[in-house]
Amino acid sequence: MVFSSLNFLLVFLPIVLLVYFILPNILIKNGLLVVVSLLFYALGEPYYIVLLLLSSLVNYLFARTIDKGKSKIKLVIAVAFNLGMLFIFKYLGFFLSILNSIGLNVPQYELRLPIGISFFTFQIMSYVIDVYTGREKAEKNYFNVLLYISFFPQLIAGPIVKYHDISAQIKDRQHTVEKFATGIHRFIIGLSKKVILSNSIAVVVDSIYGLDNSQITFLSGWIVAALYCFQLYFDFSGYSDMAIGLGKMFGFDFLENFNYPLFSTGMKEFWRRWHISLSSWFKEYLYIPLGGNRISEKRTVVNQFIVFFFTGVWHGANYTFILWGLMNGLFVILEDKIKALRKIRGTLLGWIYTFIVVSICFVLFRSEDLTQAMNIYYNMFLNWGQH
Repeated sequence: MVFSSLNFLLVFLPIVLLVYFILPNILIKNGLLVVVSLLFYALGEPYYIVLLLLSSLVNYLFARTIDKGKSKIKLVIAVAFNLGMLFIFKYLGFFLSILNSIGLNVPQYELRLPIGISFFTFQIMSYVIDVYTGREKAEKNYFNVLLYISFFPQLIAGPIVKYHDISAQIKDRQHTVEKFATGIHRFIIGLSKKVILSNSIAVVVDSIYGLDNSQITFLSGWIVAALYCFQLYFDFSGYSDMAIGLGKMFGFDFLENFNYPLFSTGMKEFWRRWHISLSSWFKEYLYIPLGGNRISEKRTVVNQFIVFFFTGVWHGANYTFILWGLMNGLFVILEDKIKALRKIRGTLLGWIYTFIVVSICFVLFRSEDLTQAMNIYYNMFLNWGQH
């Protein structure tokens, strides 16, 4: 079930809100949210609901164990469990195809991808890591952890919520008319972005990507690259707006996930504004632990490439996503190395440069495979004779 469906808008959400505000206290309200969140997930994933429950229970137990006696081996096992689960369901088929491409004859199979697994895995993993580092105390009430990982507004498409940002709100939060009204307003904005803008632009983008390569011209190649930036932005930020709005309706305040990224005047600025919850997750739990920029200039570059490599991998099991991540990392690094690129930050020229680079990079993100991406790039850069 998606937020823009009539079943959600006219049946699920009104009933849940009505019952929620009838219930007398926060404990019972939370119980309702757990039940309806699991129901929401089960309507889309009737079998993989077990996977969600297993993830929440195992990580709850890991956190309790780590809190009683901090041990790096416990943390390593917890992280390995989460990444292993993500690998099996999201990347195993891709990995086996790589083995077969280099001549190894291994059985090829691929499990159906559970909805939202990348989001809820990163969420629960950050909780366990925060308990280990002492940033957060292990939650004694399992159902609070289950609500954290399963809460339906941000379960499917984010934003990635860290437990220390929401733990106090799970136990005590304010419900006001003003907050509820703000939530409705924010939800409507997100719904409009998704349904009116993103879906409309998608019709044009899909039609051009569906053309034979000989039918795509120099002009249409650049048009579709630019349009897809807007389609993806309105889609991603629309879902984040809806999640933030829904959260406010139930008394929660989620952190912002997009901050007008298409107004950025540099790629580093773009990544501070685009999918903020994911960028901050990688910064806190990968870039800084790797040493960040504290060791040496060369090590900083390596760390940045590692982060952007995994940013690409996180988005999907395909070479296109890996190259998309690495290409973004390359431009972020080049901005720090090339004086001319640093000088145009904050200027109109910087905005034009950034939008062009983002558009070029997102061709990889949209393409089904490298062949399709190369065809689009050929028409954008080499097919000058056909307009």
